[in-house]
Amino acid sequence: MLYFSNRHGALHAEGVPLATIAARVGTPAYVYSTAALQASARAFRAGLAPIPRKQLAFAVKANPNLAVLRLLAEEGYGADIVSGGELLHALAAGMPAAGIVFSGVGKTRAELAAALDAGIGQFNLELEEEGVVLAALARARGTRAPAVLRVNPDIDAGTHAKISTGRRQNKFGVALANAAAIYARLAMLDGLELRGIAIHIGSQLADLAPLEAAYARVGALVAALRAAGHRISHVDLGGGLGLAYRPGEVFPTPAAYGAMVARVTHDWDVTLMFEPGRFIAADAGVLLTEILWVKPGAVHPYVIVDAAMNDLARPALYDAFHDFAAVRPTGARMTANIAGPVCESGDTFAMGREIDAVRAGDLAIFRTAGAYGATMASTYNCRALVPEVLVDGDRFAIVADRVTPAAKLASQHLPSWMNSVEPAASPRRAA
Repeated sequence: MLYFSNRHGALHAEGVPLATIAARVGTPAYVYSTAALQASARAFRAGLAPIPRKQLAFAVKANPNLAVLRLLAEEGYGADIVSGGELLHALAAGMPAAGIVFSGVGKTRAELAAALDAGIGQFNLELEEEGVVLAALARARGTRAPAVLRVNPDIDAGTHAKISTGRRQNKFGVALANAAAIYARLAMLDGLELRGIAIHIGSQLADLAPLEAAYARVGALVAALRAAGHRISHVDLGGGLGLAYRPGEVFPTPAAYGAMVARVTHDWDVTLMFEPGRFIAADAGVLLTEILWVKPGAVHPYVIVDAAMNDLARPALYDAFHDFAAVRPTGARMTANIAGPVCESGDTFAMGREIDAVRAGDLAIFRTAGAYGATMASTYNCRALVPEVLVDGDRFAIVADRVTPAAKLASQHLPSWMNSVEPAASPRRAA
């Protein structure tokens, strides 16, 4: 994380001391680096240089912050969305509708209609019935919906089970064996402009071999569809390229990925679509936190921080690793458990980990938190919703407010019959 580095004994986000942000914004808070987002976006694009026809769409689910999306729009990225809410975010950020791809297995009729009215560039169909409904909605509007059919190649991505999407038991896509027949029926519908195939086998892939195997199966399907008389102009290869969370981890580079894709797809004669999310945003953000207590433990002390599983859910959900570092390291080290204040045993970020020595009142960060961080946050335990900060050189701005418990309470209402109920009378004591 070159853009979160130690200067003069203290961690900075680009040119801004993290302690300055903590003093102004409070903790916990997400902090994003403009330069890191730009660098990752450009590195991914550069890796795909051997591919002549391509479209890039950022996976909004990774980080839907408006300022983040605006930066990526300025870098020429469209949006891969999975909900009507993400559609609103992408359009508000200035991403052109034609560059928006609507993925996801549970699109509602209202969401399909809204995306049609917005004029988005592509619908990724997850089942035949969805295509039938979309065609009817498009016909009613006197238009045709650009769409591709998502297939499930039954490939194990070799990643965590909860972020694997390409095995036959997963909920995504249609079975490869049924794809040609489904494609043929959908292609006959007047309201659809069916133009190709989509695939996405999982996230945080550390090996290109599963991707290559999946792409080979897609290539065979493309050839079979063309042989049956279908026009195939687009293939959506999804995302999934991983990056290092732990020190010393090595992942495929965008250049290695691009070279593999170019080799496998050289004779497909299609526009290839890519939907990176984690690779672009993860390394561009940290979660800034304050140590509340250092509590003695049975084996190791507990470092209790003011961030919790409601702020960063990945460790509780996936046993995910996030490197932990003191904002003002002294050089001393300690072995400790790191936990938050939420009333769950699962609210732990690390157990028995060697970390910078810290004490109550110190600041620290969880690294590589720019993707699937704030977007997955909640108000569990009636906690505040974590704010987000964007740094650009030596300046910073709050780009998402802290949503306080008072604001959350103000959005709730008692039903009218409760407002009129008199307090119950105190029971009389027996004589």
